[in-house]
Amino acid sequence: MKLKIIMLVVVLYQITVFGQSFRPIPEWLKTAAFYQIYPQSYKDTNGDGIGDINGIISKLDYIKWLGIDAIWLNPCFESSFQDAGYDVTDFYKVATRYGTNADLKRLFKEAHRRNIRVCLDLVAGHTSVDHPWFKASQSATHNEFSERFIWTNDSSVKPEKHVSGKFERNGTYRKNFFDCQPALNYGFGIPDPSQPWQQAVSAPGPIATRNELVKIINFWMDMGCDGFRVDMAPSLIKNDPNKVETNKLWHGIRQEFQRKYPHGILIAEWGNPANAIKAGFMMDFIIHLGNNGYSSLFFNNEGTYRRDTCYFDIAGNGTATKFVNYFLEQLRVTGDSGFVCVPTSNHDFQRPNAGSRNTEEQLKVVSSFLMTIPGVPLFYYGDEIGMKFIPGLPNKEGSQLTKGNRAGSRTPMQWDGSEGAGFSTASADKFYLPIDPSAYRPNVEAQMNNPFSLLHFNRYLLKLRKIYPALGTSGSIRFLYAAENAYPLVYSRGEGDEKFIIVINPSGKEVCIELDIAENYNRIIPVLVNKCSVSHMSKKFKIDAGSVSYGIFKLVK
Repeated sequence: MKLKIIMLVVVLYQITVFGQSFRPIPEWLKTAAFYQIYPQSYKDTNGDGIGDINGIISKLDYIKWLGIDAIWLNPCFESSFQDAGYDVTDFYKVATRYGTNADLKRLFKEAHRRNIRVCLDLVAGHTSVDHPWFKASQSATHNEFSERFIWTNDSSVKPEKHVSGKFERNGTYRKNFFDCQPALNYGFGIPDPSQPWQQAVSAPGPIATRNELVKIINFWMDMGCDGFRVDMAPSLIKNDPNKVETNKLWHGIRQEFQRKYPHGILIAEWGNPANAIKAGFMMDFIIHLGNNGYSSLFFNNEGTYRRDTCYFDIAGNGTATKFVNYFLEQLRVTGDSGFVCVPTSNHDFQRPNAGSRNTEEQLKVVSSFLMTIPGVPLFYYGDEIGMKFIPGLPNKEGSQLTKGNRAGSRTPMQWDGSEGAGFSTASADKFYLPIDPSAYRPNVEAQMNNPFSLLHFNRYLLKLRKIYPALGTSGSIRFLYAAENAYPLVYSRGEGDEKFIIVINPSGKEVCIELDIAENYNRIIPVLVNKCSVSHMSKKFKIDAGSVSYGIFKLVK
Protein backbone atom coordinates (compact mmCIF):
# COMPACT_ATOMS: atom_id res chain seq x y z
CA MET A 1 0.00 0.00 0.00
CA LYS A 2 2.80 2.42 0.95
CA LEU A 3 4.60 1.65 -2.33
CA LYS A 4 1.42 2.40 -4.31
CA ILE A 5 1.09 5.77 -2.59
CA ILE A 6 4.71 6.65 -3.36
CA MET A 7 4.26 5.68 -7.01
CA LEU A 8 1.11 7.80 -7.22
CA VAL A 9 2.95 10.81 -5.80
CA VAL A 10 5.71 10.41 -8.39
CA VAL A 11 3.19 10.18 -11.22
CA LEU A 12 1.31 13.22 -9.95
CA TYR A 13 4.53 15.17 -9.72
CA GLN A 14 5.41 14.31 -13.28
CA ILE A 15 2.09 15.48 -14.69
CA THR A 16 1.88 18.68 -12.69
CA VAL A 17 5.05 20.40 -13.86
CA PHE A 18 3.27 23.22 -15.72
CA GLY A 19 0.78 20.56 -16.78
CA GLN A 20 3.39 18.51 -18.62
CA SER A 21 4.51 14.92 -18.06
CA PHE A 22 8.18 15.64 -17.52
CA ARG A 23 10.51 13.50 -15.49
CA PRO A 24 11.89 15.23 -12.40
CA ILE A 25 14.94 17.46 -12.78
CA PRO A 26 18.22 15.60 -12.11
CA GLU A 27 19.22 15.78 -8.46
CA TRP A 28 22.74 17.05 -9.19
CA LEU A 29 21.41 20.29 -10.69
CA LYS A 30 19.69 21.22 -7.42
CA THR A 31 23.01 21.93 -5.69
CA ALA A 32 25.25 22.68 -8.67
CA ALA A 33 27.47 25.72 -9.20
CA PHE A 34 28.25 26.55 -12.85
CA TYR A 35 31.30 28.02 -14.56
CA GLN A 36 31.08 29.45 -18.07
CA ILE A 37 34.17 29.07 -20.26
CA TYR A 38 34.80 30.97 -23.46
CA PRO A 39 37.14 28.35 -24.99
CA GLN A 40 39.22 30.61 -27.22
CA SER A 41 40.16 32.76 -24.21
CA TYR A 42 40.72 30.27 -21.41
CA LYS A 43 44.03 28.44 -21.86
CA ASP A 44 46.20 27.85 -24.92
CA THR A 45 48.37 24.70 -24.94
CA ASN A 46 49.70 24.64 -28.51
CA GLY A 47 51.11 28.16 -28.69
CA ASP A 48 48.83 29.61 -31.37
CA GLY A 49 47.35 32.30 -29.10
CA ILE A 50 43.91 30.70 -29.04
CA GLY A 51 42.55 28.70 -26.12
CA ASP A 52 41.81 25.02 -26.69
CA ILE A 53 40.15 21.99 -25.14
CA ASN A 54 43.40 20.60 -23.79
CA GLY A 55 43.85 23.91 -22.02
CA ILE A 56 40.49 23.45 -20.29
CA ILE A 57 41.48 19.91 -19.29
CA SER A 58 44.71 21.25 -17.77
CA LYS A 59 42.68 23.56 -15.50
CA LEU A 60 40.04 21.10 -14.29
CA ASP A 61 41.73 20.74 -10.90
CA TYR A 62 41.52 24.51 -10.45
CA ILE A 63 37.85 24.49 -11.43
CA LYS A 64 37.20 21.68 -8.95
CA TRP A 65 39.12 23.54 -6.21
CA LEU A 66 36.96 26.62 -6.80
CA GLY A 67 33.87 24.59 -5.96
CA ILE A 68 32.38 24.20 -9.42
CA ASP A 69 30.11 21.28 -10.31
CA ALA A 70 29.33 22.02 -13.96
CA ILE A 71 30.93 23.79 -16.91
CA TRP A 72 29.05 25.57 -19.68
CA LEU A 73 31.30 25.69 -22.72
CA ASN A 74 30.59 28.30 -25.39
CA PRO A 75 30.31 26.87 -28.94
CA CYS A 76 33.21 24.61 -29.85
CA PHE A 77 31.91 23.27 -33.19
CA GLU A 78 33.46 23.89 -36.60
CA SER A 79 32.60 27.41 -37.65
CA SER A 80 33.32 30.30 -39.99
CA PHE A 81 33.84 32.37 -36.83
CA GLN A 82 32.03 35.40 -38.13
CA ASP A 83 30.19 35.31 -34.79
CA ALA A 84 32.75 33.63 -32.56
CA GLY A 85 31.42 30.10 -33.11
CA TYR A 86 27.72 30.91 -33.16
CA ASP A 87 27.81 30.42 -36.94
CA VAL A 88 28.29 26.67 -37.19
CA THR A 89 29.54 24.87 -40.29
CA ASP A 90 29.54 21.35 -38.81
CA PHE A 91 27.48 20.41 -35.75
CA TYR A 92 29.24 17.06 -35.44
CA LYS A 93 32.85 18.22 -35.40
CA VAL A 94 34.96 20.16 -32.91
CA ALA A 95 36.55 23.25 -34.46
CA THR A 96 40.11 22.50 -35.49
CA ARG A 97 41.48 25.44 -33.54
CA TYR A 98 40.13 23.90 -30.31
CA GLY A 99 41.22 20.34 -31.00
CA THR A 100 39.40 17.18 -32.01
CA ASN A 101 36.30 15.21 -31.10
CA ALA A 102 38.62 12.88 -29.20
CA ASP A 103 39.88 15.86 -27.16
CA LEU A 104 36.32 16.83 -26.24
CA LYS A 105 35.52 13.25 -25.31
CA ARG A 106 38.58 13.27 -23.04
CA LEU A 107 37.35 16.54 -21.47
CA PHE A 108 34.06 14.83 -20.62
CA LYS A 109 35.91 11.87 -19.12
CA GLU A 110 38.39 13.93 -17.10
CA ALA A 111 35.68 16.27 -15.84
CA HIS A 112 33.50 13.33 -14.77
CA ARG A 113 36.46 11.84 -12.94
CA ARG A 114 36.37 15.00 -10.81
CA ASN A 115 32.54 14.95 -10.49
CA ILE A 116 32.22 17.92 -12.84
CA ARG A 117 29.56 17.95 -15.56
CA VAL A 118 30.10 19.55 -18.97
CA CYS A 119 27.34 21.26 -20.96
CA LEU A 120 27.80 22.38 -24.54
CA ASP A 121 26.33 25.43 -26.26
CA LEU A 122 23.74 24.27 -28.78
CA VAL A 123 23.14 26.70 -31.62
CA ALA A 124 19.74 25.30 -32.55
CA GLY A 125 18.21 28.09 -34.61
CA HIS A 126 20.69 28.78 -37.40
CA THR A 127 23.87 27.77 -39.18
CA SER A 128 26.65 29.61 -40.95
CA VAL A 129 26.20 30.69 -44.57
CA ASP A 130 29.17 28.38 -45.16
CA HIS A 131 27.39 25.31 -43.82
CA PRO A 132 26.95 22.60 -46.51
CA TRP A 133 23.22 22.47 -45.76
CA PHE A 134 22.81 26.14 -46.57
CA LYS A 135 24.98 25.94 -49.67
CA ALA A 136 22.82 23.08 -50.93
CA SER A 137 19.66 25.05 -50.17
CA GLN A 138 20.82 27.85 -52.50
CA SER A 139 20.53 25.59 -55.54
CA ALA A 140 17.77 26.25 -58.07
CA THR A 141 17.31 22.48 -58.26
CA HIS A 142 15.12 21.17 -55.48
CA ASN A 143 16.97 18.87 -53.06
CA GLU A 144 16.71 17.54 -49.49
CA PHE A 145 17.98 20.86 -48.07
CA SER A 146 15.83 23.22 -50.14
CA GLU A 147 13.31 23.56 -47.30
CA ARG A 148 15.83 23.32 -44.45
CA PHE A 149 16.04 27.15 -44.34
CA ILE A 150 13.43 29.89 -44.78
CA TRP A 151 13.55 31.20 -48.34
CA THR A 152 11.20 33.57 -50.14
CA ASN A 153 11.06 35.50 -53.39
CA ASP A 154 8.42 37.82 -51.92
CA SER A 155 9.73 41.37 -52.22
CA SER A 156 7.39 42.64 -49.48
CA VAL A 157 9.15 40.91 -46.58
CA LYS A 158 10.90 43.08 -44.01
CA PRO A 159 14.45 43.66 -45.25
CA GLU A 160 15.85 43.78 -41.71
CA LYS A 161 14.94 40.11 -41.29
CA HIS A 162 15.82 38.84 -44.76
CA VAL A 163 19.07 38.84 -46.70
CA SER A 164 19.32 39.13 -50.46
CA GLY A 165 22.28 38.24 -52.58
CA LYS A 166 23.48 36.50 -55.68
CA PHE A 167 22.12 32.99 -55.33
CA GLU A 168 21.36 30.42 -57.96
CA ARG A 169 18.03 30.17 -56.22
CA ASN A 170 15.66 33.10 -56.72
CA GLY A 171 14.89 34.85 -53.44
CA THR A 172 16.11 35.92 -50.04
CA TYR A 173 16.73 34.02 -46.83
CA ARG A 174 15.55 34.71 -43.31
CA LYS A 175 18.32 35.42 -40.82
CA ASN A 176 18.31 34.88 -37.07
CA PHE A 177 20.85 37.44 -35.88
CA PHE A 178 23.70 38.45 -38.18
CA ASP A 179 23.45 38.17 -41.95
CA CYS A 180 25.88 35.25 -41.77
CA GLN A 181 23.36 33.20 -39.74
CA PRO A 182 20.50 31.88 -41.91
CA ALA A 183 17.56 30.70 -39.82
CA LEU A 184 16.86 26.99 -39.88
CA ASN A 185 13.28 26.20 -40.86
CA TYR A 186 11.24 24.95 -37.91
CA GLY A 187 8.08 26.32 -39.48
CA PHE A 188 5.66 29.11 -38.58
CA GLY A 189 3.25 28.88 -35.67
CA ILE A 190 0.58 30.65 -37.73
CA PRO A 191 1.61 30.62 -41.40
CA ASP A 192 0.21 33.40 -43.58
CA PRO A 193 -1.89 31.65 -46.26
CA SER A 194 -0.99 34.38 -48.74
CA GLN A 195 2.70 33.58 -48.22
CA PRO A 196 3.23 29.96 -49.31
CA TRP A 197 6.88 30.11 -48.23
CA GLN A 198 5.73 30.28 -44.60
CA GLN A 199 5.50 26.59 -43.86
CA ALA A 200 3.56 24.95 -41.05
CA VAL A 201 5.51 23.21 -38.31
CA SER A 202 4.22 19.90 -39.68
CA ALA A 203 5.66 20.45 -43.17
CA PRO A 204 8.48 18.13 -44.34
CA GLY A 205 11.19 20.82 -44.11
CA PRO A 206 10.50 21.74 -40.46
CA ILE A 207 10.13 18.06 -39.52
CA ALA A 208 13.52 17.27 -41.09
CA THR A 209 15.12 20.19 -39.21
CA ARG A 210 13.62 19.02 -35.93
CA ASN A 211 14.85 15.47 -36.47
CA GLU A 212 18.35 16.73 -37.23
CA LEU A 213 18.37 18.73 -33.98
CA VAL A 214 17.58 15.57 -32.04
CA LYS A 215 20.38 13.73 -33.86
CA ILE A 216 22.86 16.45 -32.88
CA ILE A 217 21.76 16.26 -29.25
CA ASN A 218 22.05 12.47 -29.19
CA PHE A 219 25.47 12.52 -30.86
CA TRP A 220 27.12 14.61 -28.14
CA MET A 221 25.20 13.06 -25.26
CA ASP A 222 26.32 9.61 -26.39
CA MET A 223 29.90 10.90 -26.40
CA GLY A 224 29.64 11.94 -22.73
CA CYS A 225 28.12 15.41 -22.72
CA ASP A 226 25.85 16.23 -19.75
CA GLY A 227 23.47 18.67 -21.39
CA PHE A 228 23.11 21.86 -23.37
CA ARG A 229 22.60 25.57 -23.06
CA VAL A 230 20.39 26.35 -26.05
CA ASP A 231 21.20 29.58 -27.86
CA MET A 232 18.19 31.82 -28.67
CA ALA A 233 15.87 29.03 -27.50
CA PRO A 234 12.52 30.82 -28.05
CA SER A 235 13.32 31.91 -31.62
CA LEU A 236 13.15 28.64 -33.54
CA ILE A 237 9.52 28.79 -34.68
CA LYS A 238 8.51 32.05 -36.33
CA ASN A 239 5.23 33.95 -35.92
CA ASP A 240 4.27 31.94 -32.88
CA PRO A 241 2.06 34.03 -30.58
CA ASN A 242 2.27 32.91 -26.95
CA LYS A 243 4.90 30.39 -28.07
CA VAL A 244 2.32 27.63 -28.45
CA GLU A 245 4.21 25.68 -31.10
CA THR A 246 7.59 26.54 -29.59
CA ASN A 247 6.47 24.99 -26.30
CA LYS A 248 5.24 21.87 -28.10
CA LEU A 249 8.64 21.55 -29.80
CA TRP A 250 10.63 21.76 -26.57
CA HIS A 251 8.14 19.58 -24.65
CA GLY A 252 8.73 16.80 -27.15
CA ILE A 253 12.50 17.23 -27.09
CA ARG A 254 12.64 17.22 -23.29
CA GLN A 255 10.49 14.11 -22.96
CA GLU A 256 12.64 12.16 -25.40
CA PHE A 257 15.84 13.65 -23.96
CA GLN A 258 15.06 12.61 -20.39
CA ARG A 259 13.90 9.17 -21.50
CA LYS A 260 17.32 8.53 -23.03
CA TYR A 261 19.45 10.67 -20.71
CA PRO A 262 17.72 10.96 -17.31
CA HIS A 263 20.71 12.77 -15.78
CA GLY A 264 21.08 15.29 -18.61
CA ILE A 265 19.94 18.90 -18.46
CA LEU A 266 18.51 21.48 -20.86
CA ILE A 267 19.22 25.16 -20.19
CA ALA A 268 17.63 27.97 -22.15
CA GLU A 269 18.85 31.29 -23.37
CA TRP A 270 15.36 32.69 -23.06
CA GLY A 271 15.81 35.53 -20.62
CA ASN A 272 12.51 34.75 -18.94
CA PRO A 273 12.72 31.71 -16.66
CA ALA A 274 8.97 31.35 -16.18
CA ASN A 275 8.43 31.05 -19.94
CA ALA A 276 11.50 28.86 -20.48
CA ILE A 277 10.55 26.39 -17.75
CA LYS A 278 6.98 26.30 -19.07
CA ALA A 279 8.49 25.32 -22.41
CA GLY A 280 10.32 22.38 -20.83
CA PHE A 281 13.73 23.75 -19.91
CA MET A 282 15.21 23.09 -16.49
CA MET A 283 16.99 26.42 -16.06
CA ASP A 284 17.08 29.87 -17.61
CA PHE A 285 18.95 33.12 -17.02
CA ILE A 286 17.92 36.53 -15.80
CA ILE A 287 20.37 38.61 -17.81
CA HIS A 288 20.37 41.74 -19.96
CA LEU A 289 17.58 40.49 -22.24
CA GLY A 290 14.19 42.10 -21.78
CA ASN A 291 12.97 44.61 -19.25
CA ASN A 292 13.75 42.68 -16.07
CA GLY A 293 15.86 45.03 -13.98
CA TYR A 294 19.18 43.26 -14.46
CA SER A 295 20.70 46.27 -16.19
CA SER A 296 19.45 48.60 -13.45
CA LEU A 297 21.43 46.52 -10.96
CA PHE A 298 24.79 46.27 -12.73
CA PHE A 299 25.19 48.29 -15.92
CA ASN A 300 27.11 51.52 -15.44
CA ASN A 301 28.70 53.93 -17.91
CA GLU A 302 31.29 51.49 -19.29
CA GLY A 303 30.61 48.26 -21.12
CA THR A 304 28.70 46.69 -23.98
CA TYR A 305 25.46 48.19 -22.65
CA ARG A 306 25.59 51.43 -20.66
CA ARG A 307 23.46 53.30 -18.14
CA ASP A 308 23.86 56.50 -16.21
CA THR A 309 22.89 54.91 -12.88
CA CYS A 310 22.75 51.43 -11.41
CA TYR A 311 22.25 50.00 -7.94
CA PHE A 312 25.68 48.42 -7.61
CA ASP A 313 27.55 51.69 -7.85
CA ILE A 314 29.48 53.67 -5.29
CA ALA A 315 27.46 56.80 -6.13
CA GLY A 316 24.43 55.24 -4.45
CA ASN A 317 21.85 56.62 -6.88
CA GLY A 318 20.33 53.38 -8.10
CA THR A 319 17.33 51.28 -7.19
CA ALA A 320 16.94 47.52 -6.86
CA THR A 321 13.15 47.37 -6.78
CA LYS A 322 12.60 46.63 -10.48
CA PHE A 323 14.88 43.60 -10.38
CA VAL A 324 13.56 42.46 -7.00
CA ASN A 325 9.94 42.48 -8.18
CA TYR A 326 10.79 40.63 -11.39
CA PHE A 327 13.00 38.12 -9.57
CA LEU A 328 10.35 37.28 -6.98
CA GLU A 329 7.72 36.81 -9.68
CA GLN A 330 10.00 34.42 -11.58
CA LEU A 331 10.64 32.39 -8.43
CA ARG A 332 6.91 32.29 -7.68
CA VAL A 333 5.89 31.11 -11.14
CA THR A 334 8.65 28.57 -11.67
CA GLY A 335 8.30 27.08 -8.18
CA ASP A 336 9.93 23.66 -8.04
CA SER A 337 9.59 23.07 -11.79
CA GLY A 338 12.94 24.60 -12.71
CA PHE A 339 15.62 27.06 -11.72
CA VAL A 340 16.53 30.68 -12.18
CA CYS A 341 20.16 31.65 -12.75
CA VAL A 342 21.52 35.18 -12.32
CA PRO A 343 25.13 34.94 -13.60
CA THR A 344 28.03 37.20 -12.72
CA SER A 345 28.17 38.12 -16.42
CA ASN A 346 28.63 36.34 -19.74
CA HIS A 347 30.18 36.69 -23.20
CA ASP A 348 27.48 39.12 -24.36
CA PHE A 349 27.77 41.89 -21.77
CA GLN A 350 30.18 43.53 -19.36
CA ARG A 351 31.81 41.98 -16.33
CA PRO A 352 31.15 43.24 -12.77
CA ASN A 353 34.54 44.99 -12.92
CA ALA A 354 33.56 47.81 -15.26
CA GLY A 355 33.91 51.56 -15.05
CA SER A 356 33.88 52.98 -11.53
CA ARG A 357 33.05 49.58 -9.99
CA ASN A 358 36.66 48.46 -10.03
CA THR A 359 37.91 47.63 -6.53
CA GLU A 360 38.08 44.26 -4.84
CA GLU A 361 35.88 45.61 -2.05
CA GLN A 362 33.14 46.56 -4.52
CA LEU A 363 33.36 43.22 -6.33
CA LYS A 364 32.99 41.33 -3.04
CA VAL A 365 29.68 43.13 -2.50
CA VAL A 366 28.49 42.01 -5.96
CA SER A 367 29.48 38.41 -5.23
CA SER A 368 27.86 38.52 -1.80
CA PHE A 369 24.58 39.35 -3.48
CA LEU A 370 24.74 36.97 -6.44
CA MET A 371 25.90 34.01 -4.36
CA THR A 372 23.27 34.40 -1.64
CA ILE A 373 20.08 34.66 -3.68
CA PRO A 374 18.04 31.59 -4.70
CA GLY A 375 18.78 29.91 -7.99
CA VAL A 376 21.77 28.25 -9.60
CA PRO A 377 25.00 30.27 -9.22
CA LEU A 378 27.23 30.84 -12.25
CA PHE A 379 30.65 32.43 -12.51
CA TYR A 380 31.74 33.61 -15.94
CA TYR A 381 35.43 32.73 -16.31
CA GLY A 382 37.67 35.39 -14.78
CA ASP A 383 34.93 37.00 -12.68
CA GLU A 384 36.07 34.89 -9.75
CA ILE A 385 39.31 36.95 -9.69
CA GLY A 386 37.76 40.24 -10.79
CA MET A 387 38.96 40.46 -14.37
CA LYS A 388 38.14 43.81 -15.93
CA PHE A 389 35.92 44.65 -18.87
CA ILE A 390 38.45 46.09 -21.34
CA PRO A 391 36.99 49.00 -23.37
CA GLY A 392 38.12 50.12 -26.79
CA LEU A 393 39.00 46.76 -28.32
CA PRO A 394 38.61 46.18 -32.07
CA ASN A 395 35.78 44.10 -33.50
CA LYS A 396 36.71 40.44 -33.23
CA GLU A 397 34.62 37.71 -34.84
CA GLY A 398 31.39 39.66 -34.70
CA SER A 399 31.88 41.13 -31.23
CA GLN A 400 30.73 44.59 -32.34
CA LEU A 401 27.03 45.28 -31.91
CA THR A 402 25.13 48.47 -32.68
CA LYS A 403 25.13 49.27 -28.96
CA GLY A 404 28.64 48.27 -28.04
CA ASN A 405 31.50 45.81 -28.30
CA ARG A 406 31.41 42.44 -26.53
CA ALA A 407 35.15 41.83 -26.96
CA GLY A 408 35.89 43.56 -23.66
CA SER A 409 34.37 40.59 -21.80
CA ARG A 410 36.21 37.98 -23.87
CA THR A 411 39.87 38.72 -23.13
CA PRO A 412 42.36 35.97 -22.15
CA MET A 413 42.15 34.40 -18.72
CA GLN A 414 44.81 35.75 -16.34
CA TRP A 415 46.52 32.79 -14.71
CA ASP A 416 49.71 34.38 -13.41
CA GLY A 417 51.75 37.56 -13.36
CA SER A 418 53.88 36.76 -16.41
CA GLU A 419 53.85 38.84 -19.58
CA GLY A 420 51.34 36.51 -21.24
CA ALA A 421 49.44 36.02 -17.97
CA GLY A 422 49.95 32.26 -18.26
CA PHE A 423 47.34 32.12 -21.02
CA SER A 424 49.69 31.30 -23.90
CA THR A 425 53.34 31.03 -24.88
CA ALA A 426 52.59 32.83 -28.15
CA SER A 427 53.67 36.40 -28.70
CA ALA A 428 51.08 38.89 -27.52
CA ASP A 429 50.23 39.97 -31.09
CA LYS A 430 48.94 36.43 -31.77
CA PHE A 431 46.59 36.33 -28.78
CA TYR A 432 42.92 35.87 -29.64
CA LEU A 433 42.29 39.23 -27.99
CA PRO A 434 44.66 41.63 -26.22
CA ILE A 435 45.22 40.92 -22.58
CA ASP A 436 44.41 43.48 -19.88
CA PRO A 437 47.34 45.95 -20.19
CA SER A 438 47.25 47.02 -16.53
CA ALA A 439 50.33 46.25 -14.45
CA TYR A 440 47.93 45.53 -11.58
CA ARG A 441 45.68 43.10 -13.42
CA PRO A 442 44.44 40.30 -11.12
CA ASN A 443 45.61 36.75 -11.66
CA VAL A 444 44.83 33.32 -10.23
CA GLU A 445 48.31 32.53 -8.90
CA ALA A 446 48.60 35.69 -6.80
CA GLN A 447 45.08 35.37 -5.43
CA MET A 448 45.49 31.71 -4.55
CA ASN A 449 48.46 32.73 -2.41
CA ASN A 450 46.41 35.41 -0.64
CA PRO A 451 43.74 34.00 1.69
CA PHE A 452 41.95 37.39 1.73
CA SER A 453 41.69 37.67 -2.05
CA LEU A 454 38.52 37.87 -4.14
CA LEU A 455 39.20 34.35 -5.40
CA HIS A 456 39.21 32.86 -1.90
CA PHE A 457 36.19 34.99 -1.03
CA ASN A 458 34.19 33.59 -3.96
CA ARG A 459 35.32 30.07 -3.18
CA TYR A 460 34.08 30.51 0.38
CA LEU A 461 30.70 31.83 -0.82
CA LEU A 462 30.24 28.72 -2.95
CA LYS A 463 31.20 26.60 0.05
CA LEU A 464 28.63 28.38 2.25
CA ARG A 465 25.89 27.44 -0.22
CA LYS A 466 26.81 23.78 0.23
CA ILE A 467 27.09 24.00 4.02
CA TYR A 468 23.81 25.85 4.54
CA PRO A 469 20.81 24.77 2.41
CA ALA A 470 19.08 28.03 3.39
CA LEU A 471 21.69 29.89 1.30
CA GLY A 472 21.43 27.45 -1.58
CA THR A 473 19.45 27.10 -4.77
CA SER A 474 16.05 26.36 -3.29
CA GLY A 475 16.04 28.19 0.04
CA SER A 476 13.28 30.77 0.47
CA ILE A 477 13.92 34.50 0.17
CA ARG A 478 12.09 37.48 1.63
CA PHE A 479 13.19 41.02 0.91
CA LEU A 480 13.00 42.98 4.16
CA TYR A 481 14.22 46.29 2.77
CA ALA A 482 14.23 47.06 -0.94
CA ALA A 483 12.85 50.57 -1.13
CA GLU A 484 13.07 52.85 -4.15
CA ASN A 485 16.46 54.59 -4.40
CA ALA A 486 17.45 53.31 -0.97
CA TYR A 487 20.34 51.43 0.58
CA PRO A 488 21.10 48.87 1.92
CA LEU A 489 19.37 45.91 0.31
CA VAL A 490 18.29 43.51 3.06
CA TYR A 491 16.76 40.04 2.69
CA SER A 492 16.35 36.85 4.63
CA ARG A 493 16.98 33.29 3.47
CA GLY A 494 15.45 30.22 5.03
CA GLU A 495 15.27 26.44 4.76
CA GLY A 496 13.61 24.51 7.55
CA ASP A 497 14.95 25.83 10.85
CA GLU A 498 17.92 27.57 9.19
CA LYS A 499 17.54 31.35 8.93
CA PHE A 500 19.90 34.02 7.62
CA ILE A 501 19.79 37.74 7.07
CA ILE A 502 21.91 39.31 4.33
CA VAL A 503 22.81 42.99 4.08
CA ILE A 504 24.17 44.45 0.83
CA ASN A 505 25.39 48.06 0.54
CA PRO A 506 27.23 48.79 -2.75
CA SER A 507 27.07 52.56 -2.19
CA GLY A 508 29.72 54.81 -0.72
CA LYS A 509 27.21 55.94 1.91
CA GLU A 510 27.03 54.82 5.52
CA VAL A 511 23.44 53.85 6.26
CA CYS A 512 21.51 52.85 9.35
CA ILE A 513 17.98 51.43 9.35
CA GLU A 514 15.57 49.67 11.69
CA LEU A 515 13.31 46.87 10.52
CA ASP A 516 10.27 45.41 12.19
CA ILE A 517 10.34 41.63 12.38
CA ALA A 518 7.80 39.05 13.49
CA GLU A 519 10.14 36.89 15.55
CA ASN A 520 12.65 37.19 18.34
CA TYR A 521 16.14 35.70 18.07
CA ASN A 522 18.55 34.78 20.84
CA ARG A 523 21.68 35.20 18.76
CA ILE A 524 22.83 36.80 15.54
CA ILE A 525 26.03 35.08 14.37
CA PRO A 526 28.25 36.86 11.78
CA VAL A 527 29.21 34.38 9.06
CA LEU A 528 30.86 36.65 6.49
CA VAL A 529 30.93 40.36 7.26
CA ASN A 530 32.65 43.57 6.24
CA LYS A 531 31.79 46.93 7.85
CA CYS A 532 28.30 45.78 8.70
CA SER A 533 26.42 44.87 11.88
CA VAL A 534 22.96 43.62 12.79
CA SER A 535 21.69 43.97 16.31
CA HIS A 536 18.43 42.66 17.67
CA MET A 537 15.92 44.52 19.75
CA SER A 538 12.44 43.38 20.62
CA LYS A 539 10.96 42.38 17.26
CA LYS A 540 13.32 44.81 15.49
CA PHE A 541 16.61 44.61 13.61
CA LYS A 542 18.98 47.55 13.81
CA ILE A 543 21.29 47.49 10.80
CA ASP A 544 24.43 49.57 10.42
CA ALA A 545 26.05 49.27 7.00
CA GLY A 546 29.25 51.14 6.25
CA SER A 547 30.19 52.28 2.77
CA VAL A 548 30.65 49.38 0.32
CA SER A 549 29.74 46.72 2.84
CA TYR A 550 28.13 43.31 3.13
CA GLY A 551 27.04 40.96 5.84
CA ILE A 552 25.78 37.39 6.06
CA PHE A 553 24.35 36.65 9.51
CA LYS A 554 22.90 33.43 10.90
CA LEU A 555 19.82 33.85 13.08
CA VAL A 556 19.36 31.57 16.09
CA LYS A 557 16.17 31.48 18.16
